[in-house]
Amino acid sequence: MKPSFRLSDSLRRRLGLVVLLPATCLGAIAIPTHLQNAQAQTGDGRAITIRSDVQEADRTTEVITARGNVQIDYPARQIQATAAQAQFFNRERRIVLSGNVYVLQNGNSMRGETITYLIDEGRFIALPKSNRQVESTYILSDPDSPGSPSATSPKPR
Repeated sequence: MKPSFRLSDSLRRRLGLVVLLPATCLGAIAIPTHLQNAQAQTGDGRAITIRSDVQEADRTTEVITARGNVQIDYPARQIQATAAQAQFFNRERRIVLSGNVYVLQNGNSMRGETITYLIDEGRFIALPKSNRQVESTYILSDPDSPGSPSATSPKPR
């Protein structure tokens, strides 16, 4: 079974020697700091780019874990995110971001301690730190608000 996540070509070339190790030695592969730029594939073939200080990819569980200054870019859905840690669960098709998480999508934003993104549903689930709250900012289209194009232009009769 071919895993549906993929690493960049340069990263695969650099990890080529690791692949020669017996599978029992691999478990989770820790990727050195200077190689931290992986791309995970979603089912529709659109890439999610993950940048961080440290990343691990486990072929058995198909989980990619990124830790330290995590940045995620998912252009197909106009999502950008930052967190202390991110885990991409390929089989479950979800991404769990934790530690001071900030997500931006189409001008809307969300902050929380843990935010889970369900890829197939396009849905975020946000949880706060203990005794705190989640914060979201949404851009609403309001045709009657001052300054909006339809509010300043004459209405048809």
